[in-house]
Amino acid sequence: MKIIRGLWNLQHALRHEAIAGCALTIGNFDGVHRGHQAMLALLNNEARHRGVPSCVMTFEPHPRDYFAAVHHKPDLAPARIATLRDKLEELARCGVDRCVVMPFNARLASQAPQAFIEDTLVRALGVKYVLVGDDFRFGAQRAGDYAMLDAAGASLGFDVARMQSYEVHGTRVSSSAVREALAAGDMDRVAALLGRPFSISGHVVHGRKLGRQLAESSPGRGDGFRTLNLRFAHWKPAASGIFAVHVHGLGPEADSPPLPGVANLGVRPSLDPNDANGGRVLLETHCLEWPEALVASLPGGEAYGKIIRVELLHKLHEELKYDSLDALTRGIAKDCDDARAFFASLHTQTHRQTTRDRI
Repeated sequence: MKIIRGLWNLQHALRHEAIAGCALTIGNFDGVHRGHQAMLALLNNEARHRGVPSCVMTFEPHPRDYFAAVHHKPDLAPARIATLRDKLEELARCGVDRCVVMPFNARLASQAPQAFIEDTLVRALGVKYVLVGDDFRFGAQRAGDYAMLDAAGASLGFDVARMQSYEVHGTRVSSSAVREALAAGDMDRVAALLGRPFSISGHVVHGRKLGRQLAESSPGRGDGFRTLNLRFAHWKPAASGIFAVHVHGLGPEADSPPLPGVANLGVRPSLDPNDANGGRVLLETHCLEWPEALVASLPGGEAYGKIIRVELLHKLHEELKYDSLDALTRGIAKDCDDARAFFASLHTQTHRQTTRDRI
């Protein structure tokens, strides 16, 4: 998938394209849930029939993030399901040919709907087909709607279609529904809405090395609770707390099996906010297994700089504040035990299902 940031880069990127125009959909696509996936499948089909690339236009920051900052009302900002990196990865997995990431700023916020249609959709993108959701609004003051876009398409020479809501078990699938399920810690429901387990990916970064300090204060724990640290770029993640997880991408092969682990997603209330990560949201993952073969395959036995993906499978509890390193050590040890119990229960369920299938 070709990623294009902003209109200037769009014009530069398309200058030497052999195929003019595109089939386009527009939206925030936070989480790329099953409703989004159905829309993208339809978009790809329409693009193939027209012989043009499929294209997604999305925004960074989220428009509501922008207005929350402008009005100094952080509560207006929605909790973020996915980082931009993970959103782009999922769009690529859905077979999208291009993604245009538009910076949502004062200029775009104040652009009249008709100007957006003429300048961006027609002149810059050369749209042949535009697919939108049933609640689509655009332009300054959200004055543009489906009827306006449809009328413009009829006069300017592009097709417009609207996709109705997508439902799973009678429930409308939406980013808001995913956020609610994440806030409730209902990871099975989240997976049903997304069509996959909820995950966060990124480069492993250096942290405070607290896990090694815990080893020094807790003899007999080997290297303590060493963690793989990923930064969550947004300040307001839709999920937070302690989770049983699967870690993908550490093994030497692309299809290496995931490692079980326990992870903390949040601001680490037991630590100094001025720690090595500057008080930002962090996903800290401790692998319950650390095979010797894996250590041997990593430079110096460390995973810094490696891109991994962490699936959050089951929420154990909310973040807790511990008043000492000893209390923190005991808390992490219990989380590890609870995570092992969760994985053991999965193994038992799988074994029972396999036995039934054989019968």
